[in-house]
Amino acid sequence: MEQFRSGHTEPGAGYKYFVPQKINRQWQWRDPSVNKLLERAAVRLGELKAFARFVPNINLFIQLHVTKEAVISSRIEGTQTNMDEALLPEEEINPEKRNDWHEVRNYTNAMNQALADLNSLPISSRLLCKAHKLLLANARGEHKMPGEFRSSQNWIGGVSIDDAIFIPPHHKYVHELMGDLENFLHNDSIDVPELIRIGIAHYQFETIHPFLDGNGRIGRLLIPLYLVSEGLLEKPLLYLSVFFEQNRTLYYDNLNNVRTKHDMLQWIRYFLVGIEQTSANAIRTLTSVLDLKLKMESDIQQNFGRRAHTAFQLMQSLFEDPYTTTEKAAKTCSLSYKSANDLIAMLLQKGYLAEVTGQSRNRIFVFEPYLDAFR
Repeated sequence: MEQFRSGHTEPGAGYKYFVPQKINRQWQWRDPSVNKLLERAAVRLGELKAFARFVPNINLFIQLHVTKEAVISSRIEGTQTNMDEALLPEEEINPEKRNDWHEVRNYTNAMNQALADLNSLPISSRLLCKAHKLLLANARGEHKMPGEFRSSQNWIGGVSIDDAIFIPPHHKYVHELMGDLENFLHNDSIDVPELIRIGIAHYQFETIHPFLDGNGRIGRLLIPLYLVSEGLLEKPLLYLSVFFEQNRTLYYDNLNNVRTKHDMLQWIRYFLVGIEQTSANAIRTLTSVLDLKLKMESDIQQNFGRRAHTAFQLMQSLFEDPYTTTEKAAKTCSLSYKSANDLIAMLLQKGYLAEVTGQSRNRIFVFEPYLDAFR
């Protein structure tokens, strides 16, 4: 790794593009700090995997993790939708913000579908292209070859290719480089730890930039997909977008230093720290959600009297979708409108729900302490 040469530039039409070195080979390193960081990251990731096994109804919590990842990953690309808005129905979103809302929803759909596709497809160009098609559907990138690798030159940063910060390889190299990346992820004849492997693969994907749009989001999606596909996690509970977004300049600098200074070691160190810290944060989030669930169950059992049964029903539905209305609660719990309204009033009084529209009619309520755990 210390002797890694990242690639070379070639002339285009008035510019130079970067052609990355292929990555499907044995990787070794002499720097002992990598081993230490790898061990710490693997231990923390293992703790997250084990912890998730003991959380009842873990699938209730998955969706909000996915939504948070969709919000943060899309924010890195410039969208402004926040966590609260992402969970609202489209009709509740201001018209000027609906494009951003659609992009976040598309990312959520793409991630959920890709995770489901892992049951029948390996991590592959086919799987990523399928996710990409969903990502750009009916959104701002819908005319930028959704679901297909690019057939023209793209660039990163700058208003045109003339002042671009980075120019990825010519499109004639994309299929060959993506094939090499795919082979690297599945190459059983080399001994490369999975966390090192996905760290290198994420760098390579971002450098190839195989799509005209949506590369950052698909590249970040690749990380949890790989961790689940390799059994490092059983559930998709680890997303690095928050870590990357905390200091976006550092993220881009570390990627770019591989290309310009051949410094793969520093990128791997940074990536492994991200795995460790993000795993620890995910454990804290799950712990706080589990504490909330236990506290709420105890409170309902002791203080809700004859409404306890329907309160439990509504609570379960709120962990799946933290927004509700009186009509929705009535349908969920098989209650009359008045009984559902009374139940919501109790949850409001207890601080479990908060009204978010400020209206006297058509009110929407949010499961506030649950969302707080993910903010």
